[in-house]
Amino acid sequence: MDIPVWNEWVNKVLSLDLIILNFLSYNLIFFGVVVVIVLQWLNTPYGRYARGGWGPSVNAQIAWFVQEIPAFAVPLLLVYYTDCPKLKFTPNKIFLGLFLFHYFQRSSIFPFLIRGGKPTPFIPFILAFVFCVLNGYLQGGYILKYADFGSKWMWNSRFYLGGLFEYVSGANFFGEIVEWLGFAVANGTLPTFAFFFFTLCNIGPRACHHHQWYREKFEDYPKKRRALIPFIL
Repeated sequence: MDIPVWNEWVNKVLSLDLIILNFLSYNLIFFGVVVVIVLQWLNTPYGRYARGGWGPSVNAQIAWFVQEIPAFAVPLLLVYYTDCPKLKFTPNKIFLGLFLFHYFQRSSIFPFLIRGGKPTPFIPFILAFVFCVLNGYLQGGYILKYADFGSKWMWNSRFYLGGLFEYVSGANFFGEIVEWLGFAVANGTLPTFAFFFFTLCNIGPRACHHHQWYREKFEDYPKKRRALIPFIL
């Protein structure tokens, strides 16, 4: 195959890849809206809310490891098996490293710190697995192949604008939302915004469910403590 034909074929593949990544981003935003609506009437059936009717149970440690590891492994597979032209740039390396660091902790450290965790029903387990596969491809693929931050990224003003269970019931959820909000703001890309938005819609209601659960279980639960956002919600 001569070089012009090869280049044309490569460009077509890259264009299709970018279309798929944008399609996944918009779908993530759409399903974020669906999830936040559904979770007004339904507690996601894992952890303390685990219950029958959602398939056979999977050991909590195994479930967390298997469902989270794709988000760590898929970007690495992209690096190893595909051309990643943006990886040579420092901002792209930083963002990929931050994403991988988060999911390494989620998949390879956190599950083995669980003591007495309730088994995870199969349906939420497999949905989490599929999400991590797709999101690993979405975040990793865009950072490695398309995200262009420019030469002045490190000096952008967004880095100079500006810590919780005492204030909110879902401090861990608040922290993760802030984490991915910062990730999205720093990236400034559609896939990272879609990921942040879906995270907010998915775990924001779970923080509210936790808050209600604590208030029902403990009569002396602090009345000034909020569910998710300190002093507000």
